[in-house]
Amino acid sequence: MNEELKDKLKTLPSSPGVYFHKNKQGEIIYVGKAAVLKNRVRQYFQKSEKDIKTEALVKEIAVTDWIVVDTEMDALFLESEMIKRYKPKWNILLRDDKTVSYVRIDMKSEIPYVSMTRIPEGDDAEYIGPFYAKRTVADALRILRKVFPYYIKPYDGKKTLDTDLGLTPGIEIGKSTPKEYKKDLRKLIKYLNGKRKELLIDLEKQMKEAAKTGDFEEAAKYRNQLFGLQELKKKIVFSNKEFLDISNDQALKQLKNLLNLENPPKRIEGYDISHQSGEEVVGSMVVFINGASDRAEYRKFKLRKQQNNDTESLKEVLERRLRHTEWEYPDLIILDGGINQVNAVLDLCNKANISVIGRNKSGDHNKNARVNIVVPAECEGYEEIEISPDSHVAKLIARIDEEAHRFAISYHRLLKRKKMIQ
Repeated sequence: MNEELKDKLKTLPSSPGVYFHKNKQGEIIYVGKAAVLKNRVRQYFQKSEKDIKTEALVKEIAVTDWIVVDTEMDALFLESEMIKRYKPKWNILLRDDKTVSYVRIDMKSEIPYVSMTRIPEGDDAEYIGPFYAKRTVADALRILRKVFPYYIKPYDGKKTLDTDLGLTPGIEIGKSTPKEYKKDLRKLIKYLNGKRKELLIDLEKQMKEAAKTGDFEEAAKYRNQLFGLQELKKKIVFSNKEFLDISNDQALKQLKNLLNLENPPKRIEGYDISHQSGEEVVGSMVVFINGASDRAEYRKFKLRKQQNNDTESLKEVLERRLRHTEWEYPDLIILDGGINQVNAVLDLCNKANISVIGRNKSGDHNKNARVNIVVPAECEGYEEIEISPDSHVAKLIARIDEEAHRFAISYHRLLKRKKMIQ
């Protein structure tokens, strides 16, 4: 360990957070989460016996940085996002429990159940994630089930031990109805998406309204959920904030400077089009808040005009999106495309006072594709900039673009499957 690193480790806080091990070239080689940064990071450099792979990792570490968050669950969300963005080589070699998992809830089913899966099926179910610590999320779900009871397998109408323990909504014994159950599942989804503060406000409001109308049984239910969530702070730690505040993210700072923005962009939206020779044409909108994906804000569009013209399709998607003034407008839009695509939507974005750029891959959707961006010039015309693929800002742009592409492709494939079975 060099002296600079040794001195820096003395400043590690006793807080939850995410740490970044870097090599001499400044490349992020490992991302990890910690309940207590001070304890976890120092373990790497203690003279204790380690496995061969960990020893090899430690030999490469020249610098360690970290981001402090409010809670352990915040660290879980942030670690997941940073691994997807930077793809550190040692997170692959030291996989541990890093198998990706999602929480799956099919809200279109008459009586949904909650499960965990490694791969989204591309259906209409709600997928929350991905997470890189399946055990942590499973533990959180078990505790949340006491507040929002749910089924863990397809409903068969039979009473079980879980029914007696109050871990199911009790539809099988007439305690609840499918409609009431779905109402509670939406609260669970909101909680898992990090919107705990908003949910607590809603529950308190509903409790008071029910009491005011004399529905004391319903008021008691809301009260129990409200108190249950407040107690959960002591057991599992979700953020008080609706979104992670990682404003010290280097990528956001670099993006601000690169595009001459007034502030680092808080909300970034990415767009892509997917189709097969002009059929089943769809558009995707993905949302990143403070540099981290917010899947609850994603939207998909089935194009009204089915055509083999990505430029016109992007224009339709942006026109439809900007009509939704109830959705917060972004600070920056990143399109999958070059000058033609940016030019098609530039007037729309200018009227809405939104910055827009394009990532020009010339059809190359390989994950290692170069990061070339098209930026509207201050006067007229466009500037094309190639960004070093190793930079923070390049990895953020690539991450957003790849996520938009993935989301568009999955929706296109879903529509194709539905058409085939009609």
